[in-house]
Amino acid sequence: MEIGPNPIPFLTQEDFSHFYNLFHDMDSNLNLNPNNNNKKRHRNNGDDEGGGGGGRKKKGNSDGSSSSDVKEILSSILLLDEEEKQEQHERFVESEQHRDIINSSYHQQVRAMNDHDQLDELGSMRAKRAHRSALTYAVAAVTGSDDISFNHGSAEPSTDSAELKTDTLLQLQHQQPRRLWVKDRSKDWWDRCNHPDFPEEEFRQCFRMSKATFNMICDELDSAVTKKNTMLRDAIPVRQRVAVCIWRLATGDPLRLVSKRFGLGISTCHKLVLEVCSAIRTVLMPKFLNWPDEQKMNRIKEEFEGISGIPNVGGAMYTTHVPIIAPKISVAAYFNKRHTERNQKTSYSITVQGVVDAKGVFSDVCIGWPGSMPDEQVLENSVLFKRAQRGTLKDVWIIGNSGHPLMDWVLVPYTHRNMTWTQHAFNEKVGDVQKIAKEAFARLKGRWSCLQKRTEVKLQDLPVVLGACCVLHNICEMRNEGMDPEWKYELFDDEIVAENGVRSANALQARDTIAHFLLHHGRAGTSFV
Repeated sequence: MEIGPNPIPFLTQEDFSHFYNLFHDMDSNLNLNPNNNNKKRHRNNGDDEGGGGGGRKKKGNSDGSSSSDVKEILSSILLLDEEEKQEQHERFVESEQHRDIINSSYHQQVRAMNDHDQLDELGSMRAKRAHRSALTYAVAAVTGSDDISFNHGSAEPSTDSAELKTDTLLQLQHQQPRRLWVKDRSKDWWDRCNHPDFPEEEFRQCFRMSKATFNMICDELDSAVTKKNTMLRDAIPVRQRVAVCIWRLATGDPLRLVSKRFGLGISTCHKLVLEVCSAIRTVLMPKFLNWPDEQKMNRIKEEFEGISGIPNVGGAMYTTHVPIIAPKISVAAYFNKRHTERNQKTSYSITVQGVVDAKGVFSDVCIGWPGSMPDEQVLENSVLFKRAQRGTLKDVWIIGNSGHPLMDWVLVPYTHRNMTWTQHAFNEKVGDVQKIAKEAFARLKGRWSCLQKRTEVKLQDLPVVLGACCVLHNICEMRNEGMDPEWKYELFDDEIVAENGVRSANALQARDTIAHFLLHHGRAGTSFV
């Protein structure tokens, strides 16, 4: 037990003996020196004579009491020392007993663990012996051999031939493919759709295209989508992979419903959609969605001039919004104020800008800019704008709407009030061209319903999915895949007049010239004699 920072030291046995001898010698000197006693006695007698007999009696009492007090103190100190020693001895005995108990408990635990390990090892050996015996019997049953003998008191075969046959059986087992446990899901629906006798019209209703177009897409994507079989499971066929993606894009159904349709896991379906969309962008986009060359551009100009009378029109441009779930970052950038006010519901979106030819086929797309951007900013951040800056769009007009600015290569309608008859006529012709682009986007969203509502696809993966929809739209348009009336979708996008509506004086003059040309040459709906 700790007493304090400066404990008082206890006296040892030697110190007690030294003090005891010292007091004993002092007492002996008082008794053995007669001279001192005589002097004191004479002095005491003088005192007695002068002051009575009480002085000698008093001296004798004081000497006896002091000696007895010293002895009592010494005896008390010795008694305390003995008690301290006895307590220390008792504490030592208790600590030894406690240590012995701990050691005995530890040794018992060690013995128990060793026994447990021995039992586990014995059980493992018995299991191995039983496994080898079973394999040996299986070999004997397969080969029809009866020459298997056993050692006395052992369950293991003793012949070398049995061991060789056991190794042979193990090799046969390894040659067979192992199967990984998977949940049993029904694939009846897909098996019926994939059957050659499945009706063409029902197939078209399911996948928004004919069987011939579907087969062509599967053939084009075969090398990029095919997976090899493994020891654990067989790979999903290419046709089923493509079908999962197209069904998901066409219907916009949740992944859990797609999973039930095709008998696959939800995560597997999600992975297949992204993989096939990525393959469409890599393999099919360079073939079916690209900027036209000079020969094709001349043909497009002729087609647009026949529709509107405006020369050198190489495409019609339009920008639409695709709803998304509120992103975790930059929420304000994707907030769509116009859709929120119109639908009375908080809306977030990304933009899709596209340029189409006279048949509604996309020749350029720009996907993924936030929904809060106006059309003119989306145009400025597109590859089309950079292509024009490099001079690629020389002598080519791209018809835009009132949300786009008037530039040397972008032709937009008049937006000011109190327009002349010539300007009204020009706007009608520009509207005819714009109608082609708007109807193309309406067919795009009508055929691929996933663009009509918020999807489960992450924001960073959404441009790949939307790009795949544009490529599939082009394939259907080029192959004359018709639109059923129930797929019709009413497209509505607010058009906000560009803040900087005129960015080129030459373009302003060129637009006036085109307007007068249309009016005076009978292409604006009015002829002058």
